[in-house]
Amino acid sequence: MCNTFALCLYQSVCYTAMLCVTLCYALCVTVPVHNTVMLCVGLALSWGCCLAPWQPRAWALYCRAPTRLLSRLGGVLTGLALPRWLRRPLLALYVWAFSVNMAEAAEEDLSGYRSLGELFRRPLKPWVRPIAPHDMVIPADGYIVHLGRVRRSRLEQVKGVTYSLESFLGPQDWREDGGEQGVRADLYQCIIYLAPDDYHHFHSPTDWHIQHRRHFPGSLMSVSPSVVRWIPGLFCHNERVVLSGEWAHGFFSLTAVGATNVGSIRIYCDQDLQTNCARHVQGCYHDLSYLDWAGPAGVPAPKGAGLGEFNLGSTIVLLFQGPRRFGFRTSAGCRVQVGQALGSL
Repeated sequence: MCNTFALCLYQSVCYTAMLCVTLCYALCVTVPVHNTVMLCVGLALSWGCCLAPWQPRAWALYCRAPTRLLSRLGGVLTGLALPRWLRRPLLALYVWAFSVNMAEAAEEDLSGYRSLGELFRRPLKPWVRPIAPHDMVIPADGYIVHLGRVRRSRLEQVKGVTYSLESFLGPQDWREDGGEQGVRADLYQCIIYLAPDDYHHFHSPTDWHIQHRRHFPGSLMSVSPSVVRWIPGLFCHNERVVLSGEWAHGFFSLTAVGATNVGSIRIYCDQDLQTNCARHVQGCYHDLSYLDWAGPAGVPAPKGAGLGEFNLGSTIVLLFQGPRRFGFRTSAGCRVQVGQALGSL
């Protein structure tokens, strides 16, 4: 726990320093005075929220923090266009603090990124993430928090911490014991945490069709594994976008879960989606059927195809039906990359 706290403190200091430099630039150049005051307040609150989870009995206070507002303010800062002379020193601080591997980036020159946000969302060279021939591959770079079968309609957030399937996905019209006709199917899950240094795009893990999108406005608390262990049902509180449909063996879903400073979740096939908007009310959800415009099968999502992206770090949750012979080819605690083997029949 001490090592985790020290790492989070170190990274929080570096990230805050970058935001402070960007804020100073905003003060001098582009942001009106009333907005600057709000940014200063948000920055101070953001620093407090970074430390709050590790204080004894502070979880209730942390859950009440205005994380949506903080993330919108963070989005203003990270999206602020930087002058060319400031790009290299500022972005180099981020690269150094989080040990970002810029050798994989399509654009290695830091001066080619106009903002912090562009660096977060950097594309990679096409050959650095080959797609494995297995039935299912890793959809995002990151750290596997948990994977395995879903039992009694309870999802495992981390070992020993569970939450209900319906509270995460909302009402569904499929049966947990369904699946391909004549074959007994189980429900499987995989949770992948994307750290700040990771590639922030997510890809299709298998060949499937996306038929439905459900957007849950919510909080934007940190999804760091240490915080996930500490707040039960955190993924049900945070803003998330559930893409659901079918693959060859039944129900399939991929959920992008937002986090602090990750209010913007982009889905490439859905330009109407807007996340972390002030007008959205927490505690409800917004549905959109892709069948209305994509045809009776839905939007095709070939294995390895890009599905979307978000800023900084976040979490991808896979939930899918599969035959009992399905087996995972990796394990919890492993660092993984897009395209590596996740499972096979």
